[in-house]
Parts: sequence; C-alpha cells; structure tokens
Amino acid sequence: MKAAVIYKNGKLPKYTDFPDPIVENDNHLLISVKASAVKNLDKHIASGKHYSANATETAKVVGGDGVGILEDGTRVYALGVTGMIAEKAIIDKNRLVKVPEGLDDCTASALPNAVAGSAMALRFRAGIQKGETVLINGATGVTGKIAIQLAKYYGAKRVIITGRNEQTLKSLLELGADEYVVLTQSDEDFINQLKEIHANTPIDIIIDYLWGHSAELILKSLKGNGSFTNRTRFVSVGSLAGDTIQLSAEILRSVDLQLFGSGFGSWTKAEMVQLIDEILPEMFALAASKKLVIETVAIDIKDIEKAWDIDVPGGKRLVVTI
Repeated sequence: MKAAVIYKNGKLPKYTDFPDPIVENDNHLLISVKASAVKNLDKHIASGKHYSANATETAKVVGGDGVGILEDGTRVYALGVTGMIAEKAIIDKNRLVKVPEGLDDCTASALPNAVAGSAMALRFRAGIQKGETVLINGATGVTGKIAIQLAKYYGAKRVIITGRNEQTLKSLLELGADEYVVLTQSDEDFINQLKEIHANTPIDIIIDYLWGHSAELILKSLKGNGSFTNRTRFVSVGSLAGDTIQLSAEILRSVDLQLFGSGFGSWTKAEMVQLIDEILPEMFALAASKKLVIETVAIDIKDIEKAWDIDVPGGKRLVVTI
C-alpha cells in the first residue's frame, strides 16, 4: 500500500510503499482510509517531542486518526492502532464512530481532535454550567474556534476570546464570541482590560491553548486583594506560547482558583468512552446540520512531504485525502 512514512523522528514523512497492516486481534478491524487530518499532535509525536511519543528509529506510518470504509461498507471515523495516513490501517472496533450522511470525509476527520481539545476541557475539567462566562486564550486556531461554538452550545452566557490578529478576532464574533482581547497590546493594558471584564462579568472558566506569557498575564489579572473572589477554573489544553510559566504564590492564595490540565493521560477511561460513544456522534450530527463549523484545506497523500510543515492560515485544518 501507499503511505506517509517517517523513517526517523524529526524527519519529513515520505510518500512511499509500506507493508499492508494485518489484523491480528479480535478487537481490531481493517479500514480503507479516505481522509486523515494533520494536527499539531501528529507533528509533535512524529518529531519525538510529545510526551506520548516513543523514541524510535523504526519506520512508522504517521497519523493518529481518520475516516474510512470498513470491509462491510460502513463509513466511520476511528482512532488508529496503526498510522492512518495510508491507504489501509488497523483500528479498534471499540473506538470508532459512524459518520452520518451529509458530513464529508474531510470535515469528519478534522473535527474530532478539535472536539476533544475543547469539549473534554469544558465538560470534564471545567464542568461548565449554563450561564457561566468563559475566557478562551488563543481562540483563533482550529480548536479555539470549536471551543467558542461549544462553550455557547453548552450554555455559556458570555465568551471572551484572546488572540494576536484583531481582524480574525472580530470575525469570531460571528461564531458566538461576545468580546475579544488583543494579545499584542502592552502587558499593562492587557491586564487592565481583563480586570475590567472580570469585575463586570466574573470569569468562571479559562480554556488556555497558549500557556507561556499570556497565561501569566491572565493569572495576574485575577489576583485578589483579600476580599472574597469568584471561583475560576483554569484549564490548560495547549502550550503554543511556551511550556513553562512563572506563577506567584500570592495569586494562588488570593484567588479561588482551580488549575487543571486536559489531554492524553489526564482523561479517564470513562471519559474517553463518553467521547467516543456520546460526544463525537453529537458533534457529527451538529456539523452535518451546519450548526458546528470547521474549515479544512485538503491535499492528496502524494503531496504529504511538501505539505507537512505548511502554515495553514485562518484557523483551518490540513486534511490528507487518500
């Protein structure tokens, strides 16, 4: 079969021949892959830099999930037991979701990672309740855009967003955001704007895709003065702006603050089952009825090497079609 293969961590994947995968487990199924999204997670794992990556010199097919056709003709989204940017892959029959009519392969393959990066944080870590105010730090990316829509879907009263591009931030008001804060302003102005927002409409939940300096500024804006404070749940989902921060102990003592992480290793088995059995089918149905929007850029698998590191603009997801 043809596949996108990495022969050494950190190198670009090659479009080449690779042995067909063989089903050797009763819980596994063979799938003919039609589309697989290229995510930051895939790139980090392929580079060997992600905490879930295994250091290896062995050739491997890239891609963690995708959409394809089972041998009985059923079209499904599934997590791959083997790499999914290939003509064929092995999947776990307990970790698949049927793709509804009206939902194209590219959208169905692009949506799940963004849903996992937003719904799991909102529902299971933050425990979002109707009427709450949500701040999304780094909302202009693919997952941030889904988080805006899901926060409102789950009942948020107000959604505040941050990002570097003001024009893009303005466009996200159409997706449901109520107010934006530009990251490129001075630190003092950024903190003061958030303090004013927090004073008028206390921020209940922070979904953070950036970490780094912007997270430090957000936390500083919450710092209390000894009075009673609103409980704020801060959920770290990504670290595009840096993996570490400086956090003052005074902030932790002066604010009713809860810190969480949301990602592989922090989710329970029960939550993963709920993602597959309940959340993704619900999100697929919303997307099929155009009530949940994600934008994609499609390339053919034969172009994987030159497309792997391209900067896809506008918060769109790169999808490989096979």
